[in-house]
Amino acid sequence: MNKKIERSFTKSARGNWIRLITLTHLRWLAVFGQLLAVLVGHYILNLDFDLFICLGLIFLSSALNLITTIYFPKTKRLSEFQNMLVLLYDLLQLGFMLFFTGGLTNPFSVLILAPVIISATVLNLKFTVLLGISAGTIITVLSEFYIPLKYQYGVVLEPPYLLLIGNWLALSIAILFIAVYSRRVATETFSMSQALQAMQMALEREQRLTSLGGIVAAAAHELGTPLATIKLASTELQHGFSDMKELNQDLDLISKQVDRCKDILSNIGRRGKEDIFLRNMPIMIILQEAVEPYLDENKKVVFSLNDKVGKDLEDFNKDPQLLIARKPELIYGLRNIIQNAVDFSNDSVWLDVKYDKNTVIFQISDDGEGFPIHLLGRLGEPFLIEGVEEKYFDISRPHYEGMGLGLFIAKTLLEHLGGIVSFKNRGWYARTQTEWKEKVSDTEVSSKGAIVTVQFDRADLEEKLS
Repeated sequence: MNKKIERSFTKSARGNWIRLITLTHLRWLAVFGQLLAVLVGHYILNLDFDLFICLGLIFLSSALNLITTIYFPKTKRLSEFQNMLVLLYDLLQLGFMLFFTGGLTNPFSVLILAPVIISATVLNLKFTVLLGISAGTIITVLSEFYIPLKYQYGVVLEPPYLLLIGNWLALSIAILFIAVYSRRVATETFSMSQALQAMQMALEREQRLTSLGGIVAAAAHELGTPLATIKLASTELQHGFSDMKELNQDLDLISKQVDRCKDILSNIGRRGKEDIFLRNMPIMIILQEAVEPYLDENKKVVFSLNDKVGKDLEDFNKDPQLLIARKPELIYGLRNIIQNAVDFSNDSVWLDVKYDKNTVIFQISDDGEGFPIHLLGRLGEPFLIEGVEEKYFDISRPHYEGMGLGLFIAKTLLEHLGGIVSFKNRGWYARTQTEWKEKVSDTEVSSKGAIVTVQFDRADLEEKLS
């Protein structure tokens, strides 16, 4: 489930989501702003520049907006390449406007940053780099080649050369810094929103499966009556046709199959009722539900409850246990961590539960290679295994795909319930308890592997899960 979700979200292209009308509206704002600046500068501030050329450039953008508004529907979405071309046009149009109005001496030269920021927010890296280089080239040209602004009496508005160089340097740094910053923030925000959506989908699926318990219990109850009727009828027919051997064999088969159906429905009904009525369950039963999908993975799973070790969860069911509520968030969160441990382990996975009057601790560990050292501080972030990180992993192994999103979902769900999730590598960590070695001598813990610890305050856990 996690891998399918991650693939569906990571292949999304933000640049394809932008509607053409959005860029059109932004350009209208630019057109009105340029028109106002040109008219105020010429008629109020008495600046001398080629008014008709500037108005022509503004008219060109207006005409382009009118054409796109008339010929394209409001729902039209552009590809990333098309969006890049639109932003490149805006960049060039602004560059020509600045050329005829003083170059970098024009205070509105700072608007050259706008297309680059938009690109950094929504387009891929190569298009952003292209627009950044284009913006840098434009400001470099404008620092040397431009038509100076003049007052109406021919006085040239020319600032000191040092100030001009300072403006160029400031704009260059701003293009680089703001573009990188905007892209970083937008990427993290986008990834987080996608991951939260994926988490919601996964949790809703788990909750739907849980709610099926009631339906299953009701169905089992309703089917019980017709099956009992069939059983009764087949028994009476057997008595009525006792001398017909072949017919009796068929009736006996029907009777046995009815008994089998009743047993199946009885088990299903019991599970359904458990889903509905057994809200408070022993903690090891909760752990069993979390680990159950991975018990047939040809990996050795060893359980421990308050340092009592067993190879089977039935070893703990005879003893009194802490009762907690069955919550999909808790089960699904633990299940994702257990899945990660099973996928990356060599032979064995250890599931330890400890609790006292103050705390409840779940610890999942394995005998694999452990977490990559350079990623330890980032575990729990969504979509961790992509881009630069791919070179550190064997991407041909399918379970690598879901590590980032799976751990993010687990961490988010468990922290929502009040848990504290921590990741570390085993290192020199190893169990030294004599009881462990005596009871499970063939499950010696490796000196390598990953350890995930989930710690709850007991009172807080019982409050949130009650």
